[in-house]
Amino acid sequence: MSDKEQYDLDAYLDRIGWQGERRAGLATLRGVHLAHSLALPFENLDPVAGAAPSLAPGDLMAKMVRGRRGGYCYEHNTLLRLALEALGFRVTPLAGRVVLGAEGPPGSRPRTHAMLRVEVADEPWPYLADVGFGAVGGLLLPVPLVTGTEYEGAGRLHRLVPLQDEGPLELWELQARDRRTGRWAGQYAFTQEPFTAGDFEVFNWFVATHPRSPFTRRPYLQRTLPDGRHLALDGARFTETRADGTATERTLTGETEARRVAQADFGIAVPTGMTLLA
Repeated sequence: MSDKEQYDLDAYLDRIGWQGERRAGLATLRGVHLAHSLALPFENLDPVAGAAPSLAPGDLMAKMVRGRRGGYCYEHNTLLRLALEALGFRVTPLAGRVVLGAEGPPGSRPRTHAMLRVEVADEPWPYLADVGFGAVGGLLLPVPLVTGTEYEGAGRLHRLVPLQDEGPLELWELQARDRRTGRWAGQYAFTQEPFTAGDFEVFNWFVATHPRSPFTRRPYLQRTLPDGRHLALDGARFTETRADGTATERTLTGETEARRVAQADFGIAVPTGMTLLA
């Protein structure tokens, strides 16, 4: 069965609540990107349970569209890519090196993050789209692949900065501005080299199964709400960051509360028998 036969655009758009036009223009790209970002949570429950999530279109539909689950970058951006291609966009998958919270130069980090380069008719440049970066500095709206300009998107500020690199391709870093401190923080670095589904199968397997991968050790749940609040669960630590950048934090009391928070606050139906807090 082909990807198109496994994928249901109507069901996807209904899941994210998008009722706008289906023309491959900038308004559609922005609208679908934002709707996806607000509707589908980030979560790594499969790797925590010892399994690599499937990236097959039918499995993504069953889990994230028809089931009350989320996913991480490979799942989110594969699902978005399928939607954008069905809507008529030309999409190129990219891979990035996460620099948020990391030490050393970007080149010392592996390519473990997935994002998309999207060409838009009548626009002078392509756009960077990414609905799978599980952090408060992630994109809610796509940004033009142009350096030297700041972009406001649904209350978040981003810019693309060129980095010095010895490789043959230009290296860029996506940065997000902290509204509380005013400082810019790198999120991930990337080139515009295209990657394939086979590449992401390898990345996905490594991130989901390697014993030193943080995604195999404890749950990371993320969700952005329409009012601008961002919710994050890192193990038992639950953080709510408001639109102005201020945050509150508390520690969950145990498994029962963790499952309740996952369902009530993140909209995730935790499978029976799956343990969140070891």
